[in-house]
Amino acid sequence: MATRPARPSDSPRPSEPGQSAPERTFLLNLYRWARMTRLVDDRLAILYRQNEVVGGVYACRGQEGLTVAATMALGPADFVAPIIRNMGAMLVRGIAPRDIFCQYMARRDGPTFGRDLNTHFGDLSKGVVAPISMLGSLIPVMIGIALAKKAQGERSVTLSFIGDGGSSTGEFHEGLNYAAVTKAPFVLILENNQYAYSTPTRMQAGCPEFVVRARGYGIHGETVDGNDMLAVHEVVRRSVERARHGDGPTLIEAHTMRMQGHAAHDDFKYVPRELLAEWAGRDPIDLFAAHVTALGWLSADDLKAVDAELEQFLEAEVEFARQSPWPPGDWAADRVYND
Repeated sequence: MATRPARPSDSPRPSEPGQSAPERTFLLNLYRWARMTRLVDDRLAILYRQNEVVGGVYACRGQEGLTVAATMALGPADFVAPIIRNMGAMLVRGIAPRDIFCQYMARRDGPTFGRDLNTHFGDLSKGVVAPISMLGSLIPVMIGIALAKKAQGERSVTLSFIGDGGSSTGEFHEGLNYAAVTKAPFVLILENNQYAYSTPTRMQAGCPEFVVRARGYGIHGETVDGNDMLAVHEVVRRSVERARHGDGPTLIEAHTMRMQGHAAHDDFKYVPRELLAEWAGRDPIDLFAAHVTALGWLSADDLKAVDAELEQFLEAEVEFARQSPWPPGDWAADRVYND
């Protein structure tokens, strides 16, 4: 039976008993964005079953905390390029849930006016580079943005994500090699979520840990428990600061688990039930909630208040998308090319 990799013994824990508590606002925001991501995900699954979604739904359950904690380590002038399971990055950077609902439902008021689906859109004013289905392709794009900002005298850092399967693409290797040579201010998080669609990691790469590739490129590498939101935030924060101060790129391998199929249509039968049960006990949001309440940093009532606020807010966001009309047919050729 496949098993979850052991939690790295050197994973940073800025939250051990006896250490000072992070700011209350930071903790509440970390919980709020992670819960919002999961609740948006849950509503998309319901809309899919109700035939209100056009196309598929690509869930991020089990990986929400990783994405949110990493993105919250960025500054306002930095850029992030999410991929298929990083919807939380878009929410943290200020993209509204209604935009995501409209996009999945192909409605007129969506960011692409009903032309594309799921999260295939971005907003450069918010520092979000649009996701793309060709995995690995965003890596050289984000390195290019990082070097362009550096040439302009700015201290921006770029961040992107890749899966264990996507790390086999040529653009992953070519991009990281170029980032190493140019000392680009770039951070790449490799989400080792145990499966590349249905291919387990043991059939994906011969190296026992993906992070060892960092040494081959001559860049800094770190490993972190991807389900420990506070540890992820600390590792990414350090890596962003290294990049900002001219110390070059970092490859971070985060161990986590995709707790649903590749998409809503995937029955997920290729994953051992015992493995899912093991990871279910390490849910990132539950772990965070238990940790901060046990240390008295937040109360159970604090977290319940966030949940209630989000439930009401997201109901209104879904209703906005439902009321948005379909795009008219004569829009089909508009906004396709730059005028």
